[in-house]
Amino acid sequence: MIPVCEPKLGSKELENVIDAVKTNWISSKGKYIDEFEQRFSKYCGAKHGIACSNGTVAIHLALASLGIKAGDEVIIPTFTMIATVNPVTYTGAKPVLVDSEPETWNIDPSKIEKKITPKTKAIMVMHTYGHPCDMGPLQEIADKHDLYLLEDAAEAHGAEYKGERVGGLSDAGCFSFYANKIITTGEGGMVVTNDDKIAEMARLLRDQAFEKKRFLHRHVGFNYRMTNLQAAVGAGQMDLIDESVETRRRNAMTYNSFLKNVEGITLPPEATWAKNVYWMYTVLIEDSFGMGRDELMVFLKEKGVDTRSAFYPVHIQPVYENQYKGEKYPVAEDLGRKGINLPSGNMLTKEQIKTVCDAIASAKR
Repeated sequence: MIPVCEPKLGSKELENVIDAVKTNWISSKGKYIDEFEQRFSKYCGAKHGIACSNGTVAIHLALASLGIKAGDEVIIPTFTMIATVNPVTYTGAKPVLVDSEPETWNIDPSKIEKKITPKTKAIMVMHTYGHPCDMGPLQEIADKHDLYLLEDAAEAHGAEYKGERVGGLSDAGCFSFYANKIITTGEGGMVVTNDDKIAEMARLLRDQAFEKKRFLHRHVGFNYRMTNLQAAVGAGQMDLIDESVETRRRNAMTYNSFLKNVEGITLPPEATWAKNVYWMYTVLIEDSFGMGRDELMVFLKEKGVDTRSAFYPVHIQPVYENQYKGEKYPVAEDLGRKGINLPSGNMLTKEQIKTVCDAIASAKR
């Protein structure tokens, strides 16, 4: 079975973990926390990095550090992974949904302003499958309405908007280091920011809001710490990050060369101003293909190719659908119905990509 995604680990990761174990620095203190935070935030062009236990809590930590609370509203794309919307719900704020633009599959800036109310406090965008959002217009809207702008960059390590890496392009960027991400710590996340105050609050809140007088607390904090063992892996992965990004891009170009002439397949986008890192190589199965997306997934499974569907939009998720009853987001619904993630990991070979594409071509009716 050709897997959808698997991590690539080098020798440095094991060396670092052994060092952490031998020196007994295995919990949330240790030199690898600082090293990983510094190296990754610098890579993103950000002043601060605050490592935490996963990408979901990175978003929650960023929102909490901005003071987002019950009664507030946060604008997000409806076409996103559930981990984007859930942290907004954790704060008690209301997620306000916006449709995607068909060109990049990201949040549509032209549809945001009509969703802004006096309760709106932030816009949170998501760089879908590794393609950066059009950050210029988004920042203009945020500045015009005095709103925070956040990036869910969980899928976009190394992606670039007009030559600048995502994560450091807003008030705060949030990353995941789950095993299928471009670099991994197994589980893990990070908030990156250029704002000293946001960084200070995020560091405080991730560790139960402990202050100098250790067992007196002025804030409701969280246990969102990353372990030194995880950071040891992350520090090792930083040696591979450029290679990992280029591997994803090279694989995408190989896919494109094999699939570009297959009728009924829409290839993933890359705007002229963007560097897409193709975290997941995702295509749309159009009606003209002659076989539906779900049917194709079953067909490919039988051929030894693992896949997964694109995200189901937030407004049709069973846990949220009552909150958005009657709302329509046609582009997101189209992406959710047609999108399929093909094998995309850093260990993928050209021969495996050809096998996947040959199987897709053989399925066409």
